[in-house]
Amino acid sequence: MKIAVDSWTLASRFRCQGTYVYTQNLLREFKKIACNGSGVRFSLFASHSNGNDAVLIDPAENFELLSSPLLDYDRVWRLGGAGFSAARSHADVIFIPTAATLPVGRVPAVCTIHDVTPITMPTRSSRMTAAQRVFLRSCARLSRAIITSSECSKHDIVTLLGVPEEKVTVIYDGCDHDVFNPLPANAVMLESLRERLGVQKPYLLHHGTIQPRKNLERLIEAFRLMLVRDSNLDLDLVLAGQIGWASDAILNAARHTNSRGNVVITGALAEADLAMLIKGATLAVIPSLYEGFSLPMVEAMACGVPTIASRMSCLPEISGNALAYFNPLSIEDMATCMRSVLLDPQFQQRLRQNGIERARQFSWDRCARETLQVLMQVGEPSGN
Repeated sequence: MKIAVDSWTLASRFRCQGTYVYTQNLLREFKKIACNGSGVRFSLFASHSNGNDAVLIDPAENFELLSSPLLDYDRVWRLGGAGFSAARSHADVIFIPTAATLPVGRVPAVCTIHDVTPITMPTRSSRMTAAQRVFLRSCARLSRAIITSSECSKHDIVTLLGVPEEKVTVIYDGCDHDVFNPLPANAVMLESLRERLGVQKPYLLHHGTIQPRKNLERLIEAFRLMLVRDSNLDLDLVLAGQIGWASDAILNAARHTNSRGNVVITGALAEADLAMLIKGATLAVIPSLYEGFSLPMVEAMACGVPTIASRMSCLPEISGNALAYFNPLSIEDMATCMRSVLLDPQFQQRLRQNGIERARQFSWDRCARETLQVLMQVGEPSGN
């Protein structure tokens, strides 16, 4: 069987975003599968002239980089070029890792819809939100099968997009345990990283793209409220991640001067530096209003950092109800939850151990194998 893979989400401008990480890790595992005599061949579309990181992936046995000049034209590619290229390559099925490329053409498509944020929590311009909704609904309707990363997202896809339940398969994302693990960080290297970033005190951490649905304005307010109420607590708050869309209010809140409670925004970090920063945190906080999976939460858990999270969306599901939770709309509740963990070493240890055990259940190897099963079902002659 030949599987074509849309590489649009590997554009360099998406580095560090969740869909990029998802695609990158699946491709790494697909390459292993291709080389082990599975009888499956992968064709990853690539172009050397458009800033797409697919060209950085080395080809291997049964895993080829397939040049397609249509990939140089964003709209052409997303509005039919991918399907045309899949047909020209004689693929049996095309895998579209995010709902941004229309699954049109004679080659059946499997699309991953990570979440329905453009419907449930739009934060882009009205024009961009409208475009995202068109692609989302079109991918839901035209794909032969849909993969999503949580039962919560499946419910939203079925309910809000009118998709038959049997068309949607839940496959949890993975976690790179070679990078994100409970082994202690090198103390000297961590201190050097903290000095470079301007982190002077023990710190609370959130990592991920800085954008509205991450609920970081309330996190900043809750953090400062906690410090006002308890003079014995003296910490920084570190927001690690690239600056995203509609982030001005968050950045202004972070810059607000305060005698205590410094907020450090690091920008995007290399994976090794990010893992080190996570391991050095006193507490990880995930206050999101909506997520499809929340890889940052799983990475923090995998690193053995006490983690607390919003009780909304998929977060209790993905964390297996193993953490402490708060109402993300209540600054008061968030501050109280943070303080209760920080003042209780035994509670911290329980959260640490619970997180490590739960995070072990997520692997990219499993995610790739389960994804391949869906692709093969769709690509079989009986599925065409």
